[in-house]
Amino acid sequence: MAVNFGRRELIYGSAVFASSLMLKACSSNNQTTTQSNASGGEGFKIAIALPGVITDKAWNQSGYEGVNLAKQKLGGDIAYVEQVVQADQTETLTDFARKGYSVVFAHGGQFDAAVEQVASQFPNTFFVAVNGSIKGDNIAALRIDHLQGSYLCGIIGASLTKSNKLAYIAGQEFEATQQELRGFELGAKSVKPNIQITSTFTGDWNDVAKGKEATLALISTGVDVIYQWLDSASAAVLQTASDKGVYAFGNTQDQLDVAPKAVLTSAVKRLDIAIAYIAELAKQKQLKGQIYTIGLEKPDILFLGKFGATVPEALKQKALNIKQEIVDKKITFENCKQGGKDTRCVKK
Repeated sequence: MAVNFGRRELIYGSAVFASSLMLKACSSNNQTTTQSNASGGEGFKIAIALPGVITDKAWNQSGYEGVNLAKQKLGGDIAYVEQVVQADQTETLTDFARKGYSVVFAHGGQFDAAVEQVASQFPNTFFVAVNGSIKGDNIAALRIDHLQGSYLCGIIGASLTKSNKLAYIAGQEFEATQQELRGFELGAKSVKPNIQITSTFTGDWNDVAKGKEATLALISTGVDVIYQWLDSASAAVLQTASDKGVYAFGNTQDQLDVAPKAVLTSAVKRLDIAIAYIAELAKQKQLKGQIYTIGLEKPDILFLGKFGATVPEALKQKALNIKQEIVDKKITFENCKQGGKDTRCVKK
């Protein structure tokens, strides 16, 4: 059974939601009694809190697909809440825990503070901070090595720019987006040491108008390659780049088809597979209070998507060769995640 706990209503249904039934929401004064959270058998229940909508073809959709994949593999029930704003994070996570969910995914680094606040109150529920930087007795973080993927994109972008001006757009600035920006900078500077990289954080992952406005503002300064990490607003960035004749990168899902003339490739992050993997660890009672980081060594989870027609074959091969060097640890990133402009943290 899949359950969507909206702020005002509960939706119960099958995996295809063929026979949904609308019920009034439980208020804070009418919470479901906390159940036993044994991680085996039919009692295993998975929930996810999402900052955006499950149809964004990006970050939130990948999270939703992850709990569905976990259900297929592991059985049990799943639940999700869409469009959880910062002010509602604690309440949403608390509600899941009180309803006896075995493992609760908080899908975004912006949930870290709420996870830390709630987890200590519910020791029988394991909380997973996706993109988080926290850990505890019943807290794990699931990280994609964003620096590795963006490093490859930086190499491609720097090889194709004519203005020597690149840009990075994301919804919020926290550790994961800082690492992705850092990787993009390092990759670009490995090709052109004096290249300029500008970063912009819109403050909203889903606001299409803000995404488009930020893109136009960057293009007006001469930027001709844009690496974006947004959710529902990502398509607006890619399409605006295409309209203005500049290049861009997809993120999380393979987004070449969104704007084929603009997208060079995508940093594909199969969070659905990663989430299902973490859920399986939880069910087997093997999940630990640590940060799980997955990089290019897991090619089914982090990889470059389809290449655009404007990317020369030699450049494709160069990027793929460097990817293999990273996997083989012939290229390593020592202290690169600490920020700064020093490129010597890349060891070859």
